[in-house]
Amino acid sequence: MDTRLQIIEISTPLFQQKGYKGVGVTEIIKACNISKGSFYHHFPNGKEELLITCLKSIDETITTHMIDIFKQYPTTQEATQAMIDILVNDFEQAGRVVVSTFTSLVSEIGSLSEPVRIACSDLYMKMQKIYCTKLEADGFTKETANSIALMMIASIEGAIMLCLTQKSSDPLKVISCELLKVLKK
Repeated sequence: MDTRLQIIEISTPLFQQKGYKGVGVTEIIKACNISKGSFYHHFPNGKEELLITCLKSIDETITTHMIDIFKQYPTTQEATQAMIDILVNDFEQAGRVVVSTFTSLVSEIGSLSEPVRIACSDLYMKMQKIYCTKLEADGFTKETANSIALMMIASIEGAIMLCLTQKSSDPLKVISCELLKVLKK
């Protein structure tokens, strides 16, 4: 495996589990079994450059996963239910949300740089667009679709954070029921 790809694949879950501040370059180097020189060869601007690369990797994974789910179901309501069911199952099986553990990284956003903030914002905008497209196909106006999409992102991301802090999938289950009420047309 390519060393750069190896660093990204090993660092992404470290960032997801411990946050940006909780993971040091030394820990990344040890986990990847590489030298400090090799790390800085691939990421000359250090840990922040690696984080942005990991965020872009997560971005692709999350948006591809969402698009696949939303293509499988005829309505936003059914697609959202399926997506939340997957999140609940992930949490109940692994004690964390495997596919969408973007939230843990974003929680530190206030203390990170503008490029990191932009990378996070880009993913949320892509997620909102996926929701909007499906909502518009369900017959919602563009304005209403944008509002509902924003509420969906905030609700689901907030529920993920609550699941992690409460060590329970109940917040996602509650959000699922409430979102389904909003999505009934």
